[in-house]
Amino acid sequence: MDARSDNRTIPLAVDLDGTLIASDLLWEGLLMLLRVNPLYLILVPVWLGKGGPAGLKRAIAERVELDPSALPYRPEVLALIAAAREEGRQVVLATGTPRKFAEAIALHLGLFDAVLSTGDGENLTSRNKCRALEAAYGEGGFDYIGNSRHDLVLFDAARQAIVVAPDHAASRWQRRNTAQLVATPRPTLQTLRKMLRAHQWLKNVLVAVPMVLSHEYFNPLMLVQCVLAFAAFSAAASAIYILNDFFDLALDRRHPTKRNRPFANGTLSIPFGFAAMGALLLVALAIALPLGWQFQAVLLAYLVSTSAYSFAIKRMLLLDVLALAGLYTLRLLAGATATGVGVSFWLLAFAIFFFLSLALVKRYVELRQSSLEVGKRIAGRGYRAEDQEIIAQAGMAASFSAALVLALYIQSDEVRELYAHPWMIWPLAPIVLYLTMRVWILGRRDEMHDDPVVFIITDWRSQVVAAFGGLLLFGAAFLP
Repeated sequence: MDARSDNRTIPLAVDLDGTLIASDLLWEGLLMLLRVNPLYLILVPVWLGKGGPAGLKRAIAERVELDPSALPYRPEVLALIAAAREEGRQVVLATGTPRKFAEAIALHLGLFDAVLSTGDGENLTSRNKCRALEAAYGEGGFDYIGNSRHDLVLFDAARQAIVVAPDHAASRWQRRNTAQLVATPRPTLQTLRKMLRAHQWLKNVLVAVPMVLSHEYFNPLMLVQCVLAFAAFSAAASAIYILNDFFDLALDRRHPTKRNRPFANGTLSIPFGFAAMGALLLVALAIALPLGWQFQAVLLAYLVSTSAYSFAIKRMLLLDVLALAGLYTLRLLAGATATGVGVSFWLLAFAIFFFLSLALVKRYVELRQSSLEVGKRIAGRGYRAEDQEIIAQAGMAASFSAALVLALYIQSDEVRELYAHPWMIWPLAPIVLYLTMRVWILGRRDEMHDDPVVFIITDWRSQVVAAFGGLLLFGAAFLP
């Protein structure tokens, strides 16, 4: 029998990026590097110029630590490796990833007999990888699992090629050579919807609040302006959600539900995410152009604030919830600047307390779901298990403060000027208390697992109560 045809004597070489894992460690390393210090971005061209791709990879590996347990391994490839090991075959991790990362992954999995990786001077991809494998196992003396155009030369050189989640070039090679194709999950419209967090766009209906409170319900120009403001904020918010996902990859992969996000599980690539983020920002800015410089300034402030929140603020005790309350309030200001309607002190004061209460609910629910030991901080946040009580107290106090501000507003001179029947809007204060207290009670019962603002907008009981409040406002303004 020809030894080269005997599976037991033929090693199986496995690529890493895009093959063993549904991601690319160069991109993930760059994101980890930026999280350590965004100024490192300036040095990336320098590292590339001095040492090429190998120099860049080495520089990243020297400055960040990789957690191999938090990577999105492909179960289909792990099954192929397990089958090869059962046959008694040698399994080799052959990757262009820096040696530090490759050896950490091999040690974590415990499935590889040897590791070939990028060293100090040579980027072990494409022909360099092919030469290394042929030097170790001879021409045609290995099987190879890969996924990209960089692997084409290895597919040609291997005894048998196995193609996993191929890019366009690898897909053409696979069809032309009828090589084995390993099926993996592919992106769908649902995947894109998750990337955009389309359900979170509901928060942006807040841009219509100033128009509603000014009783301009039937002003067609203002309606168009509100729709444009909603679309601009939705596109901008989706762009920032992608950025937030990039910096939370490791945390999301350990979360029971967030690990299914498309960047965390590798269904969508990081380069695709950057392209989508750029396109969304361009769309947001294009929509903002006809709405005037004031709206554009508010949108820019929102982008800067949310970026700062993603980079650092969300890990800061209490500053994070104050920032979230401020971001909700920015949506009100955006609606006011888009339509030219003024925003009163009363609305801003109410919004800060109301949204602060909801932001605290969000943190409270996260703490309850985390099963933390006393003294331990929730991953990626500034809170510990023993903070639940004070967060709940502060959240309830904020909700009552919002209701108090609303009650004082109802008694103000502004209300008597705006409404023909001010007494009709008195029920709004208990309505606000109902909405916020119900959210807190459901959070305490572990029956609320969504963003509280989205929950209120989509919950039918809250919808009924809010609709009743809207009818009261309408009647107070327009009934004879």
